[in-house]
Amino acid sequence: MKLTANSKVKNARGATRRNLLKGGLGAALAAPMLNSAGFRVFAQSETTYSARAIELVDRSLVIDMLSILADLGDMLEAGYSESPKLEDGLAITDAHLEKLRTSGINVFHPAVGLGGRDSALAFIARLNAYAAERPDVFRRIDAVSDFDRIMEEGRIGYIVGIQNAQHFETPDDVNEFYNLGQRVSQLTYNSQNRIGAGATERVDGGVTHFGAAIIERMNEVGMAVDVSHCGDRTTLDAFEISSAPVLITHSNARALVGNHPRAKSDEAIRAMARQGGVMGITGVRNFVRDREPTTIEHLLDHFDYVADLVGIEHVGVGTDMDADGYDDVPQPAYDRLRSGYNESYAFRGRIDTDGFDHPKKIFDLTEGLIRRGYSDADIELVLGGNFRRALGQIWKP
Repeated sequence: MKLTANSKVKNARGATRRNLLKGGLGAALAAPMLNSAGFRVFAQSETTYSARAIELVDRSLVIDMLSILADLGDMLEAGYSESPKLEDGLAITDAHLEKLRTSGINVFHPAVGLGGRDSALAFIARLNAYAAERPDVFRRIDAVSDFDRIMEEGRIGYIVGIQNAQHFETPDDVNEFYNLGQRVSQLTYNSQNRIGAGATERVDGGVTHFGAAIIERMNEVGMAVDVSHCGDRTTLDAFEISSAPVLITHSNARALVGNHPRAKSDEAIRAMARQGGVMGITGVRNFVRDREPTTIEHLLDHFDYVADLVGIEHVGVGTDMDADGYDDVPQPAYDRLRSGYNESYAFRGRIDTDGFDHPKKIFDLTEGLIRRGYSDADIELVLGGNFRRALGQIWKP
């Protein structure tokens, strides 16, 4: 839940409707102030955050441009690593909902990597059901104006997206899926499709003629192009072809992580910025650092690097995990997950970054940005303002 620094002394009658709807208010009000500058965000944890960090998260529109709403372990157990199944791995329990409500995140982009049309239709139908089943809790984000609505209402917003565009068999399919609610699509996952090459494909020939037609139609309808998993040539081609800003929703700076193919080169980061895009920084361990230790301080280095290279207005958050992170996934599903990627991913002992592997990680990130000397205005941009601006340029009114 989002708390202002003086939330402890407010009673429930004086609390805002937004905070009431966020849930967990009683526990938060009972949390003792530990010192003049540190507050517990929830009573069950000994972790404290500064008044400044709590206030920043509370007043900001916080957008995580790649974050799974459901429990990742449940998803993998139900087979969502391959395709949606009848077993509902995307159901959200009350206990998990409480983690979402108190995470500090207002808007999630729960995209997954899928194959063809049938899988995409089933996945989008399930995402749409969140708002239909719990309209008091969830709102699907279709336009920039919906960001304001969720802040006023206290609901959880989510953006419908898919980490692949294999389901676009013709340009007209872009219109169909837009009408179903999809607002973001990666061009490729890690391998080759009809549009272009993925990051771990052996040869990257760039965006195909068919891919160019798909990008042009995405621009026309107002669907965001995402190149997070694309190969280098495909990534650069997308910036050249698209008439709207292109997003990197979840990746990191290659200069800080060896030559990892899923990270982005300086050339790609500069191209992203020239076009007005935003790059969300991810906490996946092997994308943060290529050796140990790998902590939140090394994650913060990526925020610094991109901000220094192209400006703070092009940096955002794309954690690429669920509320708890990958390392809490049950072992059989965890092993299957890792086996789905080739050796270039360079997994080590863990997948999560130390200090960025729990439901309150946005508060830790905010504290880290404060430590690094960012102004309040810049932190608000990173937490969500930059992605809001870019999506406002991409999406149609």
